Amino acid sequence: MSLPALSLAALFVVIVVSCFSRLNVGVLSVAMAWIVGVYFGGMKAEAVAVGFPASLFLTLAGVTLLFSQAQENGTLDRLAHQAVRLCRGRAVWVPVTFFFLAAALASLGPGNIATAALIAPMAMAAAGRSAIPAFLMAIMVGNGANAGSLSPFAPTGIIAAQLMAKIGLPNLQWESYCTNLAAHAFVAFAGYAIFGGLRLFRAKPLPPEPHESSTFERKNWITLAAIGALVAGVVFLKVQVGMGAFAVAVFLELTRAGDVGAAIRKMPWNVILMVTGVTVLIALLEKTGGLELFAGMLAAVSTAQSVNGVMAFVTGVISTYSSTSGVVLPAFLPTIPALAERLSADPKAIALSINIGSHLVDVSPLSTIGALCIASASPLEDPRRLFHQLLAWGLSMTVVAAAICWAVF
Repeated sequence: MSLPALSLAALFVVIVVSCFSRLNVGVLSVAMAWIVGVYFGGMKAEAVAVGFPASLFLTLAGVTLLFSQAQENGTLDRLAHQAVRLCRGRAVWVPVTFFFLAAALASLGPGNIATAALIAPMAMAAAGRSAIPAFLMAIMVGNGANAGSLSPFAPTGIIAAQLMAKIGLPNLQWESYCTNLAAHAFVAFAGYAIFGGLRLFRAKPLPPEPHESSTFERKNWITLAAIGALVAGVVFLKVQVGMGAFAVAVFLELTRAGDVGAAIRKMPWNVILMVTGVTVLIALLEKTGGLELFAGMLAAVSTAQSVNGVMAFVTGVISTYSSTSGVVLPAFLPTIPALAERLSADPKAIALSINIGSHLVDVSPLSTIGALCIASASPLEDPRRLFHQLLAWGLSMTVVAAAICWAVF
């Protein structure tokens, strides 16, 4: 087997393992990159290690550290409670509010999974109290969290932006974010209309939330001001978001508004290791010609007219069972230049299709977000039925995403 084929086979092994095993595929990717590069490619270990994305690691670590502080000191939780109180007990607005709340929080920096972990328990409890269908609420919360996932301040948005910049598609952070948000808003509100949202106009008012649970304290105001300053610095002063996040985290520690030690323990190290580890293997594929081979395989089943729909469908199917940020984006975005050249297609359209296709399926119960919604559902709900509903929704999104990307791009 040639070295390009061997390195590509290693990537396929990683994708399969990510679908059916709990093993952190970042660890597996580093091990396979070392074995293939050193023992089959004749490379030195240092040459393989060059593929480690140090800049991406620092950015992810800084952002997740800051928002782990905001979660640990109760700031994000209080924001969520304030949003619920704005509904004034009207059940019809509760799923809508949770969609926008999840989208806003995810966009600010925590990302889709952290946002869902924070919002889903409150949203599903509210659904149980007010006869809102659990499936409807899960659609709104899950798509809301995913709508903000490609924000330039969110971990997945950072990953996608750096991967796209590396292949010659820089400065697409906001366009990528807005197209992904629009796609999720479209499917979420279509689901809202179809699965019971319009019937909520006749529902009884919700009981009010305890006032104490939403009262902001000194540390919460400092945290919000610091995050706002970081966002402004990134947007207007071109501050590097990861480094700026480290500085803000130190400020919160010094002002006793946040605890760096507690935040470090809450950081999603498994996700950070997954993303950076897979990137090491992708860098090896780039060196050995494995990406060219992968692009050729994708081009064989696509045309210039169908490639956007095909890529959205393929990445959606894989993302149903695997990690979007840790496996799908690092594996597929680097294939775009060769794929676009072979098919004379628009590389930006392919990139946006990959981003949308891989995210629209992530309300599936096989994803963390879907699982969080099921785990948070009312005890009166049938978890098996909710599982099947979300599974059908997630799988159907592979086709919906393909149709949207084919039609729009």
